[in-house]
Order: sequence, then C-alpha cells, then structure tokens
Amino acid sequence: MSEIDETPRTYSGALLGVIAVALVAALGGLIWSYTLNGKITTQATELADAKQENVKLAAELRETDARLQVATDELGKSLGLTQREMDARAAAIVTREEADTKRLESANNKTAQQVSAVASDVSGVKTDVGGVKTDVAKTQSDLAAAVSQLQAVKGDLSSTNSVIARNHDELVTLEHKGDRNYYEFTLVKGQKKPVGTVSLTLKKADPKKNNFNLEVLSDDKVVDKNNRGVNEPLQFYSGKDPALFEIVVNSVGSKNQISGYLSTPKGAPVPPTAQ
Repeated sequence: MSEIDETPRTYSGALLGVIAVALVAALGGLIWSYTLNGKITTQATELADAKQENVKLAAELRETDARLQVATDELGKSLGLTQREMDARAAAIVTREEADTKRLESANNKTAQQVSAVASDVSGVKTDVGGVKTDVAKTQSDLAAAVSQLQAVKGDLSSTNSVIARNHDELVTLEHKGDRNYYEFTLVKGQKKPVGTVSLTLKKADPKKNNFNLEVLSDDKVVDKNNRGVNEPLQFYSGKDPALFEIVVNSVGSKNQISGYLSTPKGAPVPPTAQ
C-alpha cells in the first residue's frame, strides 16, 4: 500500500511542472504579441501621417502648378505670345546661351594659343639675344686680333711706339677700338685746310721718294714737319691742357697731293661740326 500511494504523488509533480512551463510560455507569447501589436499600431499611425503629408504636398504642388500656369498665361497675354511662341523663345534663349558658351571656350582656347605663341617668341628672342652676345664677343675678338696686327711705329716726339693705320680699313679698325678721335684728310699743295681743331698746309710732295713737307697750325703756332715719309707718326702738342696729337700720311699720290689722318686724344677738343 505504501508503494501505491507514492506513485501518484510523483506523476502529480511532473504535471505541475509542465503546466508551469506552459503558463510562462503563454505569458511570454502574450507580452510579445502586445509589444508587436504596439509597433504595428505605431507604424500604421506613421504611415497614415505620411500619406496625409503626401496628400498635402500633392495639393500644394497642384496649387503651385496652377499658379505658375496662370502666371505664364498672364505673361503670354501681356506680351501677346502664345504658349508655342513662348516655348520657341525659351528654346532660342537656350540656344543663344549654348552658342555664347562655345564662343567663350573658343576665345579661351585662342587666348591660350596666343599666350603660347608669345612664350615661344620670347624664347626665340632670348635665343637671338644669345646669338647677338656671341656675335659681339666674336666681333670684339676679331677687333682685338686686327688691332694686334696693326703696325707700331715710334713717333718723332715721344719715345713710345704709336699704333698707326696704313690705309682706310686699318683706320676703321682703330676707330672701332675707340681710344682716340680720327679725322681723315686729303691735302693739295699750297692749300690751307682745317682738319679737326688744327690747320694743315702741304708745302712739298715727292711721290718717287714718298716724302713731303707739311706745315701744322695749332694754337696760333706753326709747326713744320719737313722731309717726312709715309706711315710716319708726326707728333705735336695742342690744346689748353697740351695733349699729344698725331698725323700719319698714308700716301703721296702726286707732287700736289697727299692723304692721311689726324689722331687726337679722346678728351681733346673737337671741331664744332663734329659735336
């Protein structure tokens, strides 16, 4: 009898446990259902609000379109234009703006090309300047070489050698050197001729012996250079602050004529016609 009594009590505890679990699950399901129902209700409310907002916006848009249409119609009536004409005007404006844009782009491209061309020209000018500098350096070098080839002859007064020109080309070389002033002359026998700031008179000329007699008038003083030869520096002092002047006769062409040049220091006075 004791064993029989204990068995029913054991089954009754298990059943109670199952019932308890079922109640907890049912309670959880109710809570979840309630929560889900709340979320659905909230979303439904938000959806309804959104629909109302859309309806409101649609109404406002229709009202705006209507106002715009009225304004367009009134503008067309005030200008005497139909809708088609207004559309054509709008299309023309768009076309003109596109054309202006293209012209602007073309002008910008042209300006860029011109800037590039100017830059190229500047580069070319720099190259030309470089070439000019090279030419000047070469000219200076050639001039120095030409000067070094000129003959140095001792003058009749100074003890130093004087570089002389034996012809017109060599005289041009001396002039380019720029150390002194040069005045070419041709004298006829018996004629008094101003040369630079002095006067020269040919007294005698002998083409066979290449010699001559020359009279120099300087500072109201007469200096005679007699029995002198070609390419011989004939020196004398002239000026308020006496400076060394030099005459070189390059040729005796006949008994009545000689040719040569007068050389004066850079700081010496110059004739009025040479100023």
